[in-house]
Amino acid sequence: MASPSATPQLTFRAVVLAVVLAVILSAANAYLGLFAGLTVATAIPAAVVSMGVLRLLGGGTILENNIVQTGASAGSSIAAGVIFTIPALVLMGYWPDFDYWWVLGIAGLGGLLGVLFSVPLRRTMIVEEPLPFPEGKAAAEVLKAGENPGPGVKILGISAAIGGVVKLAAANGLRLIPDSWAVAGYFANNKVIGYLGTGLSPALLGVGYIVGLNVGIVVLSGAILSWHIAIPLYHAFFLDSDPALASAIAGAPAEDAAFAIWSAKIRFLGVGAMLVGGVWTLFSLRNSLLAGIRSGFAAARKGAMHGAAIAETDRDLPMKWMLVALVAFVVPLWLLYHAIVGFWIASFAMTLIMIVAGFLFVSVSGYLAGLVGSSNNPVSGITIATILFASVVLLVLLGTDGQSQVGGAPLGAVAAIMIGAVVCCAAAVGGDNLQDLKTGYLVGATPWKQQLMLGIGAFSCALIMAPVLNLLQEAYGIGSKTLPAPQANLMASVAKGLFGGELPWTMIAIGGVVGALTIALDGWLKARGSRFRVPVLAAAIGIYLPLELMVPIFLGGLLAHMVQRFHKVSDDDEAGLDRVHRPGVLFSAGLITGEALMGIAIALPIVISQDAEVLALPVDLGKAAQWVGLVVLFLVGWLLYRTGKRAEAA
Repeated sequence: MASPSATPQLTFRAVVLAVVLAVILSAANAYLGLFAGLTVATAIPAAVVSMGVLRLLGGGTILENNIVQTGASAGSSIAAGVIFTIPALVLMGYWPDFDYWWVLGIAGLGGLLGVLFSVPLRRTMIVEEPLPFPEGKAAAEVLKAGENPGPGVKILGISAAIGGVVKLAAANGLRLIPDSWAVAGYFANNKVIGYLGTGLSPALLGVGYIVGLNVGIVVLSGAILSWHIAIPLYHAFFLDSDPALASAIAGAPAEDAAFAIWSAKIRFLGVGAMLVGGVWTLFSLRNSLLAGIRSGFAAARKGAMHGAAIAETDRDLPMKWMLVALVAFVVPLWLLYHAIVGFWIASFAMTLIMIVAGFLFVSVSGYLAGLVGSSNNPVSGITIATILFASVVLLVLLGTDGQSQVGGAPLGAVAAIMIGAVVCCAAAVGGDNLQDLKTGYLVGATPWKQQLMLGIGAFSCALIMAPVLNLLQEAYGIGSKTLPAPQANLMASVAKGLFGGELPWTMIAIGGVVGALTIALDGWLKARGSRFRVPVLAAAIGIYLPLELMVPIFLGGLLAHMVQRFHKVSDDDEAGLDRVHRPGVLFSAGLITGEALMGIAIALPIVISQDAEVLALPVDLGKAAQWVGLVVLFLVGWLLYRTGKRAEAA
């Protein structure tokens, strides 16, 4: 086998293809995140597309394909960092729309900092004390099996077409089928409210297939706690103590009443659980964080003393240049924060908070990506912890000035969101970077070339985030039922609540107790050696998001479990799991990408015509439309299961 230095890696065509894929996938993930509150890792579909395209161009090496998937995976990480935080500034009224240069500055600086911070962590998390990095391993297996990428490209293409067609037929397109199916009603003399529903999105089925049954059960359980326990209890016993809410839902249909109670009160149970989960995550990883920091600087000293002796497969970007770049980034961050708060001391404190929190949370993000994968990485919980910490510091530094209104939002809340946005982008990119470096480690790539490519990919995605967000805002309305932007709403609520706003603190406290009990349950399961676990942040997301989003995610996880049982592959057989799930993962990735890209495509004529129904057909199926939507979802699920069953035999 040729050495990495002799094998083409960072070629011009690989860089161009990586940037193109990164931009497309970042737009798709931005839509998905605003819609479902989740983003998915894009390395595997990018690797498959790369192998197909480079083969048409005369063939590519495994290390070239690895560079493409490394840069393209920035599409998921930058999108997550941006849509979880920056829309909060519009939702709070600080921005009327998304300013191009501000979004570029936040996303670009945050993404590049994520690359810098992850460099000293590679040795600890991948080489010396290797974490599983499940998606990194899966991507490596796809690259190793790249001699015949044709079937994979075909699966991606077909499923993307299916996802796009279903999205076109749905409520914001041709309006033949709705986005969800639901039944609701009042019981026991109108004292008890009941609600059942499911989303009809193929993309959510795909998300569920990728994250698996365990996570699917946990998020659905959180949703059941909210919608089948907390909402009926609140409506039956506590609504009378809230005259404003009681008046707002008086005489409303049961479905509207359930959503009103959830929006005003019950979703804050999820906020409390996320807060407790974020703090617990930091505490439980304290030893690993310290070990990673020590090992990173030890590797830097070794490189300074024996630079020429380091193997090509172990060569990171030079640590001294990392430190120079970090110092260089401090100045624009300081100026950016000063433009918001107008106080040099406060803006310098914000910059220090960002740098310290950024490194800590990139470490947390990388560790969690190593354990559960980038798709399950709870970056939103990390960001909440950052916003809370920043808010407390800003309350001290700004005093009453923090409550002064700028553009309709408290100054302190805006500043806290800005800090959280940069940290969120850094954490998302850092975790994704380490996942890609694991893939490179398994296929014999050169780390510094991957790190450079991810920086290029991240900045390329940052360039198009503002136009994509403005397009979606004008077409659908960010924060609407079509694009609820759950994490951004959460960030806005927490930040405003700490600067003179109102938050249902009782609900948040109860949610914190739920989070603590979930942590205790997960610890008990771990002590018993159970394969089934209850990650607290997954449960919190289930509590916080609508039930109709969680049901198809659970169903997708159930399909993945059925495929595994069909092939009789045990949970301990990692290679077997990668093999049997690879076709289903590719089909799922296609559903997600096709639906998300169609959502963006639909937005264009809506914005141009200023008519939300410009594509609607003059056909009204009435109540039958919901059942047609259910049939379509069943057929898509059946195709996903069939694809999984056709996995190659061992």
